[in-house]
Amino acid sequence: MPRWLYLVTFSSMAILLSACGDEEEEVSKYNNMPAEQIYLEARQEFGEGNYKKSVDTFDEVERQHPYSEWAPRAQIMSAYAQYQGQKYDDAVLTLERFIKLHPGNESAAYAYYLKALCYYEQISDVGRDQGMTQQALESLREVVTRFPNTDFARDAKLKLDLTEDHLAGKEMMVGRYYLERDEYLAAVNRFKYVIDHYQTTSHVPEALHRLVESYLKLGVADEATRYAAVLGHNFPGSEWYEHSYKLLKGEGLEPKKEDGIWNVF
Repeated sequence: MPRWLYLVTFSSMAILLSACGDEEEEVSKYNNMPAEQIYLEARQEFGEGNYKKSVDTFDEVERQHPYSEWAPRAQIMSAYAQYQGQKYDDAVLTLERFIKLHPGNESAAYAYYLKALCYYEQISDVGRDQGMTQQALESLREVVTRFPNTDFARDAKLKLDLTEDHLAGKEMMVGRYYLERDEYLAAVNRFKYVIDHYQTTSHVPEALHRLVESYLKLGVADEATRYAAVLGHNFPGSEWYEHSYKLLKGEGLEPKKEDGIWNVF
């Protein structure tokens, strides 16, 4: 073997052995250490903002003392540290494991809530894929359903409204895209979806107006006047009703109820 290759190999082995030694020393630090002491050390690291290091130390509680009362606490705190460090995928995995192992634990409600927050924090703008928003919606609903009388549920309800508004905004954006390209039937389907599925969001008045606009473009005056009537009945002071009214007047039409039906909700 050439001398230079021998020196490189020897140096590499020395570095590897040194790294292994450091790792063993770090792990052995917790051998025979009480669970509470490890947990408190992890809490100190967390309080100092060393989230990654605190995750490793919290995990050590479970490795060293898997059946202690501190193990579930450490697992929840590990997930929270991952959340604080914006390691959302890791936090979700930790929380799902906690829920599976400790479904009746007093922290179960918080685990579900924190999992929902991990998705909620990743909601992107309406111009991007809304898969994460949908996951946030489902997780927030699960918190409300499972733990209805908790503070977690109350906060989840507020975030649900924002999440639904976000999803409705996505549908409106796509609907406008179709409308601008004269694909009126496709636009109608999007705007109707907003009305059917996101009735409490801020996008409903515009969705009703866009239906008036789309049906006028399609030459279906009855549907246009019906949706204008619904808009006028539910949102009489809305700017969108003013726009719809002007559109109908321009066509010699006016909003009117049909068959005594004012409300499509």
